[in-house]
Amino acid sequence: MSEAGTYTLVFAVPDPISVEVGALGVRELSAGAYAYTGSALGAGGFSRIDRHRRVAAGEHDVRHWHVDYLGGHEAVSLPAVERLSGGRDEECRLACTVADAAAERDPVAGFGASDCDCASHLARFEGVAAAESSVTAAYDGLREHDAIRE
Repeated sequence: MSEAGTYTLVFAVPDPISVEVGALGVRELSAGAYAYTGSALGAGGFSRIDRHRRVAAGEHDVRHWHVDYLGGHEAVSLPAVERLSGGRDEECRLACTVADAAAERDPVAGFGASDCDCASHLARFEGVAAAESSVTAAYDGLREHDAIRE
């Protein structure tokens, strides 16, 4: 079995786009960087990240999750991924922490959050550097908190 846990994908959107997000419908997204937080707790574990990379590279056309619609848009790239292993489900906690530092907290209501009470698991930043910095800080903060607890 592959390693499992929580992950955040950072997408670069250089220009405004219109994207159909499955049942959420067509959404207009501003230029910037988008951080999506999800979990990979099933048998495939973090192999899900490889699938997201293939979708973003145009090598996989199947759209199953909300994030597939964003990542599969031809104008979008996937420059960064952060992950927390150990089979831990910290998806909602990390999505909220990442969004706290975002330029736009919930750019698409319900995105990636159909199985929880969160408003969204997608946050928009002004650029990739800001997104990467905020995502790294959120993950490092959680790891530091856990190290102190042990």
